[in-house]
Amino acid sequence: MDSLLRRALNDEPLRRPPVWFMRQAGRYLPEYREIRGRVSFLELCRDSDLALEVTLQPLDRFDLDAAIAFSDILPVLEALGHEVLYESGVGPTLPRPLRDVSDVRGLVKPDVSEALPVLPETIRKFCRARPHTPILGFAGAPFTLFCYLVEGGGSRNWRHAKSMLWSDSAMALRVLEILADVVGDYLQSQIDAGAEAVQMFDTWAGILSNEDYERFALPAAARALGRVSGAPRLYYTRDCSPFLRLLPQTGADAISIDWRTEMAEARSVLGSMPVQGNLDPLALFAPTEIIREKVHNIIRQAGPCGHVFNLGHGVLPDTPIAGVQAMINAVREWEF
Repeated sequence: MDSLLRRALNDEPLRRPPVWFMRQAGRYLPEYREIRGRVSFLELCRDSDLALEVTLQPLDRFDLDAAIAFSDILPVLEALGHEVLYESGVGPTLPRPLRDVSDVRGLVKPDVSEALPVLPETIRKFCRARPHTPILGFAGAPFTLFCYLVEGGGSRNWRHAKSMLWSDSAMALRVLEILADVVGDYLQSQIDAGAEAVQMFDTWAGILSNEDYERFALPAAARALGRVSGAPRLYYTRDCSPFLRLLPQTGADAISIDWRTEMAEARSVLGSMPVQGNLDPLALFAPTEIIREKVHNIIRQAGPCGHVFNLGHGVLPDTPIAGVQAMINAVREWEF
């Protein structure tokens, strides 16, 4: 598909960048909330017809250049035998976190086609429904999944996860290797299903020092992406400025930048490598003219080649629709 997204990821000069945004199918949309009033989040993630309906919602409302398949990053942990619970107001929790060697022995790499079929099936159905619109697949990165697996849910400081890195590095590295292999195969299954590109989310890698990122998160990310071919591979991490120079070593084809990193800095460090981002999600609460100014400043810094416009993190649940529309309008009116 000769899409604007693919051309940007191929580093071609464009009149304007393509635009999509993380969590574009989600709680800020009234039509999404209507569905969630009828079914649980888990039901959405486990039913490809419902997931397709939600994936299409932002495309029906906005003039976007790509879709991202609706799902969550944690089904990978379920495929490895760990139950994940979703409680309103609490977030995901794992009743049985991984804490010792016996837990690691119980980690058996699954057949991804059997254990994780829903997201690839959602992508196949999307490609039939919207054959001229590119769709991205995605997965959580090994280190970010490691954080949830060891911690047992979200955390302010990720004490258990970081402690394992230091107290039993060999065990931590083995877990990261297993996660990397499953994530890589999962992303490949999505490309095989028709994804135009895939993004790997390393949301929590930013909690690490340079030294620990280079020792733990980076090799795991590279191992995962090394198992993926046939479509561009994007890599996202929040708070990436301290190790921006290391990110090309993941083997990604493009780097998705968080909003705390200036796009000009990313361009300076990454050179001609394609980039994605990076508007602060809270900017969508600002007046239209401020949104327009911020969007244009990012595009100007990124330049005409190799840039996909996006937020620097997922859209927030209470984001005003008008702010989202203002962002999209600002991107689409730009011309180099």
